[in-house]
Amino acid sequence: MQRSVKQIQNTFLNFFQYESSSGIILFVMTILAFIISNSPVKVFYESFLEYKFKIGFENLFLEKSLLLWINDALMSFFFFLVGLEIKREILVGELKDIKRAILPVGAAIGGMLAPAVLFLLLIANQEGKEGWGIPMATDIAFSLSILKLLGDRIPLSSKVFLTAFAIIDDLGAIIIIAIFYSSSINYVLLFFAFGIVMLLILFNYFHLRTLSLYYILGIILWIIFLKSGIHPTISAVILAFTIPSRPKVNLKDFINNLENAKENLSKHINSNHKILLNEEQIESIEFLSKSIREVQSPLQKLENQLHSFVAFWVMPIFAFANAGVYLGNTEISTLSIYIAVSLSFGKLIGIISGVYIVLKLFRIHLPENTNWLHYFGLAFLGGVGFTMSLFINNLAYTEIKLIDEAKIGILLGSLFSGIMGYILIKFSLKQQKL
Repeated sequence: MQRSVKQIQNTFLNFFQYESSSGIILFVMTILAFIISNSPVKVFYESFLEYKFKIGFENLFLEKSLLLWINDALMSFFFFLVGLEIKREILVGELKDIKRAILPVGAAIGGMLAPAVLFLLLIANQEGKEGWGIPMATDIAFSLSILKLLGDRIPLSSKVFLTAFAIIDDLGAIIIIAIFYSSSINYVLLFFAFGIVMLLILFNYFHLRTLSLYYILGIILWIIFLKSGIHPTISAVILAFTIPSRPKVNLKDFINNLENAKENLSKHINSNHKILLNEEQIESIEFLSKSIREVQSPLQKLENQLHSFVAFWVMPIFAFANAGVYLGNTEISTLSIYIAVSLSFGKLIGIISGVYIVLKLFRIHLPENTNWLHYFGLAFLGGVGFTMSLFINNLAYTEIKLIDEAKIGILLGSLFSGIMGYILIKFSLKQQKL
């Protein structure tokens, strides 16, 4: 039991390291995009992102600008990883146990509803009301990076809460994108998509672990979603949910294989074969290598392989391509203010309300070594929207003016939320020390 708990903690801490380190690179790429957008090379930056190229064959191809390839195709890897993380959390993580999951679930529900309602109340019937989904998002990389700046004194429960909350928030954002930010839906193509999803589910049911088959069907599903009017990144989440989570070799058998391999190798350790291995030793090592490959489920294997690629390539490239805004033509408009206020204070109100309701409803207490000031800080960190907010921004608006004004609101709201979260949590830690 202690060993399994330790494994879960180690997995979480590795995840925390990846996400927090990624946030630093995200911040650098955001600043770089902002500087370039307001420099003499702005024209080259924009023309580079608008450059169109094709993928496919002469009569069967897709043609998009580089910006759309980044937002529709490259970001599918991000959404695929999010889907894998959600599935893992539900099966073996913080979302498996209802008692542990109830606090971040309540916070996430409140943290999604309050910002959207506040934004709609503020904007009323003014231009840009379709951007209500923008302030609902939380950027897990940025928020965890800020938490990491506070050092090792942060309770593990706070890191787990923020991570679980952000993952649930991502799931909510995915549902919102699928339902509210998809247009001109082709239901005939969706029927074919449904057939592919059923086939993927059958692959999973019969424990088929040949990942190349999942990839092929996933690409086809992505194209169908793209043509059907539903954002193609949703197909990546669906694909992730169908990836097998059971290993081919269970842990008990793997440990037995280790013992057998050790025994076979030890038999001939004093033989004359000091340089070359004998046949029995080679067979034992090959069998052990196979067991090592098969003890890890396809879901865990893919999640581990994708983490660094998404954290250090996909998200920074997305930030560089989308965070740039030219201040010469853009001002801090009412739309910018509404998004910033909804992102910062909407998240604060929603998360704190969600936590308070859960505590009262289920008669539980805040985790040990935390207090309400600490959770106010965590709630502000939930207002660091950035990646997902920018993504929804591109779906909500088509006018460049509105997109740029919303970007300013996202940047201002995220910056304010990050600073306030840092200050409040730091102050709460000082109080506890006293």
